Amino acid sequence: MRRSLIALACVLACVAALPGRGPAAVSCGVEAEPAWIDFADSAVSFWRERFARPGVVLATGGTGIGTEARAAGAGVVHWDMYLRRKVGTPAAPADPAQIESRADVLYERAVAVTGCAQPLMALNELWGSWLPMPLTPSAAAYRENVLRFARRLAERGARPALLVSGRPFTEDGAEVWWREIGKVSDVVLEKYANANVIWKDGPIRGSRRLRESYRDSAVRLVAAGVPASRVGLMIGFQTGPGTGGREGLKPRSRWFDVAKWSAFAAGHVARELGLPHVWSWGWSQRDARSNDPDKTYAACVWLWARDPALCDAPGELRHELDADRTVGQHDLPAGVRCVYGEVELTASSLATLAKLTDDRELALTALVVRAVERERAAVTSADVLAVERRIVSTRFSRSAGAYRAALAELGAGLSVARAIIGDELRRQAIVSRLDPPRPSGADVARFRETFAAVLAREVLVSPAPSWLPEGEGIALASSAPESVFRARTRRWATVRTVEGSFRVRPLAEVTALGALEASLARSAIVRELRRERRADAYSAWTIRMQKRAAAGLSCARDRLPELAVVTLSSFAPFLALREAPSDAPAISGRGRGPG
Repeated sequence: MRRSLIALACVLACVAALPGRGPAAVSCGVEAEPAWIDFADSAVSFWRERFARPGVVLATGGTGIGTEARAAGAGVVHWDMYLRRKVGTPAAPADPAQIESRADVLYERAVAVTGCAQPLMALNELWGSWLPMPLTPSAAAYRENVLRFARRLAERGARPALLVSGRPFTEDGAEVWWREIGKVSDVVLEKYANANVIWKDGPIRGSRRLRESYRDSAVRLVAAGVPASRVGLMIGFQTGPGTGGREGLKPRSRWFDVAKWSAFAAGHVARELGLPHVWSWGWSQRDARSNDPDKTYAACVWLWARDPALCDAPGELRHELDADRTVGQHDLPAGVRCVYGEVELTASSLATLAKLTDDRELALTALVVRAVERERAAVTSADVLAVERRIVSTRFSRSAGAYRAALAELGAGLSVARAIIGDELRRQAIVSRLDPPRPSGADVARFRETFAAVLAREVLVSPAPSWLPEGEGIALASSAPESVFRARTRRWATVRTVEGSFRVRPLAEVTALGALEASLARSAIVRELRRERRADAYSAWTIRMQKRAAAGLSCARDRLPELAVVTLSSFAPFLALREAPSDAPAISGRGRGPG
């Protein structure tokens, strides 16, 4: 799976790298930027009102509709509703000897409908696109019929556009046929999303879901060898249950939202990949299942979303349409990798941090986590600088030059270091607010047995530090500074840490945790267990917050960061707030007491 995803990413990158070109002609009077093509037949009661106008391309199989639409200034392409009547089905392929003559008849019909000798022709539709290899003999004969039919149309000067439903199977040798069809025909992927699902996701996630679906299908076809210039998208507005489209979504304003998001998403992916056309389908009103009076308004929204001059949807629908054309879209500024709310995560900041992590994806996750945690914990620059001074003092013997040299060795500068210190302070504040369950007696006993060899010492500390918040009791080497265990018994000493300077007076000699009486050790063990559980709770919390943040996150090509618990100080341990074991004691001076 990972290998296939990497391959798709490579295909996407190659498509994106193609040089820009002006709009190419699709057929007579139809140019791709992409070209937007809307289906209509006599069962679409509103086609004259919505589609018969300049700037719209109508797909129809009727000569009367085609002639009237052209007279009104619309472009026209041909739509053949029943391809199976010409080529058969996978279970019952047509006689191969009849294919070319049937293609000739359809070509002449298309010329009459479109008034064009090189018509774009929609062929509805390929059956069994999802069939795995090897194909049955009849299915293989059917595929050969489809290829021969499209090839004949191309020979006559037409541009066939084969409609494809489902998820095309393009592996294990199937890609050979897809490459061949791509030489003589466009391939239009039918993408009929359930509007209920999209609307529940909201404008950001819903739009992203649509873009990802459109992009994934197109890129997979390109990976199989079909040129992007031969791939189109078909968006569905049908209202029959179980077919995709509206699927009963109410009130109708929600369907209009989805129509708008669908147009934006399809247009974005088409421009991104260089796809020549986007089609719409499902406007017919033939029976009770499809006779939805709201279709005409959905069509207006669809037109307005791609070009406000095509239909005044805000004027017609007023409060029923959210006329915001930016929410959920991610036409990001140049040099911006992601946007979270008002925060721009730039490619340059990502590259700078990746010098430290040596992993751009991990760096991106870290930047998103930072943006999320800034909403939940405030840290001032004064707080950061104060901690940095203590780091330089305690870990670099007050040498700012040594500190900067250590950062440079890791590929980081002061700005990166200070941002990481801010991360540490915010995380500390967030963790302190988490309240995991208190450990049970069995938990305490298990910890005492498992970590019996951990050093322990009864001490008095002022002011009370994070590793002994009571100010007096048993300090454990798993959290307390190592210098606490080097101090002389019954003597006051100053212990300098990143957290601050403390006066420490050991009240007993150093011993092993397992040697302490259970009653004396209990409070220290409970403290350590709660610290561990807070860390676990933070891990669950940050993943949960990252998932929630996805609703407000827009990233280039919808490549969201991976979910992860990221601790940037692990790449620069000297920036961590917790004290790491040190060979040199950090004790200075002796005295009688804390003032």
